[in-house]
Amino acid sequence: MKQVPGGGPGVRPSGDRGRSPSPPRDPPGRGRDRCPVLRRVPAEKARGRRAALSFAAIAVVLGLPLWWKTTETYRAALPYADIAALGELSFQLAVPVAVVFAPGSQPRDLPRLLPFRDTEEKETLLNSRTSIASRYEMVCRSTTAQEEAALGAATVQEADAALHQLQDASLGSLSLYVIPETSLLLPQGIGVYVGKHRSALVRAGQGLAALRARLQQVMQIMSFTTSSITAALSDRMPASQLGPDARRHFKSSLGYEITFSLLNPDPKSHAVHWDIEGAVSRYVQPFLDKLSFLANFSVDSQILYYAVLGVTPRFDKESSSFLLSAHSLPHVINPVEARLGSSAASLYPVLNFLLYVPERSHSPLYIQDKDGALVGTNAFHSPRWGGIMVYNVEGPAAPQASLPLRVDVDMVRVMEVFLAQLRLLFGVSREVQPPEVLLESPGNEGLADWELDRLLWARTVENVATVSTTLTSLAQLLDKIGNIVIKDDVASEVYRAVAAVQSAMAELAVGHLHSAFQASKEAVTSSERAFFDPSLLHLLYFPDDQKFAIYIPLFLPMAVPILLSLAKIFREAKQRKKEPTKTD
Repeated sequence: MKQVPGGGPGVRPSGDRGRSPSPPRDPPGRGRDRCPVLRRVPAEKARGRRAALSFAAIAVVLGLPLWWKTTETYRAALPYADIAALGELSFQLAVPVAVVFAPGSQPRDLPRLLPFRDTEEKETLLNSRTSIASRYEMVCRSTTAQEEAALGAATVQEADAALHQLQDASLGSLSLYVIPETSLLLPQGIGVYVGKHRSALVRAGQGLAALRARLQQVMQIMSFTTSSITAALSDRMPASQLGPDARRHFKSSLGYEITFSLLNPDPKSHAVHWDIEGAVSRYVQPFLDKLSFLANFSVDSQILYYAVLGVTPRFDKESSSFLLSAHSLPHVINPVEARLGSSAASLYPVLNFLLYVPERSHSPLYIQDKDGALVGTNAFHSPRWGGIMVYNVEGPAAPQASLPLRVDVDMVRVMEVFLAQLRLLFGVSREVQPPEVLLESPGNEGLADWELDRLLWARTVENVATVSTTLTSLAQLLDKIGNIVIKDDVASEVYRAVAAVQSAMAELAVGHLHSAFQASKEAVTSSERAFFDPSLLHLLYFPDDQKFAIYIPLFLPMAVPILLSLAKIFREAKQRKKEPTKTD
């Protein structure tokens, strides 16, 4: 061992005593490998930032559109502009009129030679949203040989029937035959005769002015009037503009159910028998067959025992009878209606006709009007409901007669009353005419052809107004509630209804009543199908607050880490911008 000077073996000099040995120096270029943990921190931060941005980008670019598309409400396009245009109805009603001059009936001051055309127009503004423009397109010509032979009949009824065989008149058209003032075909003092069909006989009068006045009077009787159209638009009109009978008739419907009920409150005293089937087939069915073009009808009957009116009649000592005053009649319907049970199970409006046989303790029973006079028919009707007739039964001839007493109802008298009420409930009423106007009775059919046309005019207008209201309400509903699905079949029904309404308005403008009414019925059917489609029920869909309650627990656990990471990245980027740039 080598001896170190100044000390023992391996001992350092005293000058270096207490000094620790210095570590060996690293070779140049290897100082970065001294702390691998610190070296990995920036790389992991960058990787975390890239991962957070990737998750956010995938959620925003891919996830959000995919979720939006898969959860969106399908809403087919609707013709909102056309529906809004239907809110303002401008009716144009045209009536084809053929004015036929018999030999010797043409006024001398007639300005033109036959044949020629003439037009009379009139416009009525019902309100700011509804107007009616009426136009009578008259074609004036001379009679043919066959028509002259028909006008030579013995009676005016025979002439009307013969002229009907020669006519090929469509719905809504009129044929007015002008006969000489001295003709004996019409009774003395009668200037206008309106038959059962679509023709009328008019005396020529003294001059063209008198003839025009009579022709206008006949056209107002046999076609639509302002009052009939106003009654058809009663739902769109203020109450101040409506007449007392505007809300009497039933609203337009695709079907009606007619129920005849016999009320026998005292079956122990009266055994009532009525031939309702035979009476319906003889008196009611011809009327319904005439209206079959308008709607579908079903007729049934029933007998209710121990059914009372619910109102105690007042006893009159002078007449020894019981009286029902006019103010007590509304209280009669409600107790009876609870026993009928037909309206609750029907999809269509129900017309109720009740025949009430008073019990012995309240017989005879009569109905008084508002003036206190006895009603001749002993019956009354309720608007949009039906009618009630009181049928009094004579007491037994012998005091000891056995009970119950057999009662055979005179169905002719009963059906005359019910048929008159049925006409009123359908809006077919004959107004009081001047004495010089003679209206022929419709006979067993209960309805003249021109009365059917007049009813179809009103129902067509009413159908168009109903469709307008239905589609407008549907458009407002779908616009207000945005999460209701609008399926393609619903949209197709709406388009079909709009097209049918436009077709009906166009057909009315050219006087084609048959096609106009058919188009209006199709429009009503399509609009009702669209409005009452089960898929449009709002209860089938979640409100927006419930949607948030469903989706927040799903998306919040995923969104919070992404949002926090993005916030941290934003803070770090903002902090780096604030630090000063270091220079070597």
